[in-house]
Amino acid sequence: MPQAKVITIEDVKTGDYSEEYEKGVKHLSQRGITKVPSKYILPVLERPVAINGKCTQQPNLKLPVIDFADLHGPNRSQLLKSLACACEHYGFFQLVNHGIGSEIIREMIDVCGRFFEQALEEREKYMSSDMGSPVRYGTSFISQTKDGVFCWRDFLKLLVPPSPNNLSQEDDFLSLWPSSPFDFRELAVNYAKEAKKLFLIVVEAILESLGLTINNNNNNETIEEDEDDIMKEFENGSQLMVINCYPACPEPNLTLGMLPHSDYGFLTLLLQDQVPGLQIQFQDKWLTIQPIPNSFVVNVGDHLEIFSNGRYKSVLHRAFVNSTKSRISVASLHSVSFDSMVRPSVELVNETNPRRYMDTDFASFMEYLSSCDFKKKNFLESRKLTRS
Repeated sequence: MPQAKVITIEDVKTGDYSEEYEKGVKHLSQRGITKVPSKYILPVLERPVAINGKCTQQPNLKLPVIDFADLHGPNRSQLLKSLACACEHYGFFQLVNHGIGSEIIREMIDVCGRFFEQALEEREKYMSSDMGSPVRYGTSFISQTKDGVFCWRDFLKLLVPPSPNNLSQEDDFLSLWPSSPFDFRELAVNYAKEAKKLFLIVVEAILESLGLTINNNNNNETIEEDEDDIMKEFENGSQLMVINCYPACPEPNLTLGMLPHSDYGFLTLLLQDQVPGLQIQFQDKWLTIQPIPNSFVVNVGDHLEIFSNGRYKSVLHRAFVNSTKSRISVASLHSVSFDSMVRPSVELVNETNPRRYMDTDFASFMEYLSSCDFKKKNFLESRKLTRS
């Protein structure tokens, strides 16, 4: 019987042995690699811009900064105009004075970093190739079993049950979440609750910025039943937290942390540490978003583009890596429930702006993922009734 090959540290350092990649890039980093394994090397035209073999910093893009302290003050109308402009022209904005305390933010970033610093044996307890699993640890972009070329990223995906305010750590669902580090579950549950509350405030403002009237018990405003209903759907809707770890990479010019993509869902609230890594495509260029302390980067998802009938844009973005610093981010993706249908709002469809998208739901998205090579905005493009 032939003996199994013994994996040596030199195999991994030189990139000559590729089976270790299924254990994730944090594992490879901890093994002390000095070259990027071939499994992670992108085709030349898909790599980040490099000069003389070194990954160069792309120009910065200053996103619109939305000060949410203005939401309930005399500048509310201007805030709504700024929201509309950001969603139309950038698909992204940075949110400050959002009401989530700096301690909650600091603790969440810290405990997520400590999760990835644990031994592989602890992290891989949650490793799964089942994309429907409520808790899934993995590596690369979609999964370690599906991706052709791998991304320099490990992740932990946590499905948050509806109505997180009614949850406790002892609930059966949350008992599946990691219990190590010892305070991970408590801090993650607390953060999920705060993120859901913030999402509901932000999405209501965004719906109002579209000119849709929401029930706010103001007698001099007309209440549109459909839009009132969608707020109820959001309250009981889906929430997925994706915790990303991008370890320092020995050859960042050859790979990416995440490939260009748009987000499935209505809105994404991104919390990140102070290491740059997010880039968005703006006017056909990749531009870097510099982190603002204690802020959120908020972006339009595919569902909001569909719901707004194309007025608000779900924009391509990606993550790059660097050779010296690890980066942590926490994306909280929000939408309606997985069994709900998303369609353009009837108030945003007329003769001059005809319906541009077909109905869609989560099942359609999962079917699309399983039937094709998922790249860029192909899913959203597949939902268009017209091609522009």
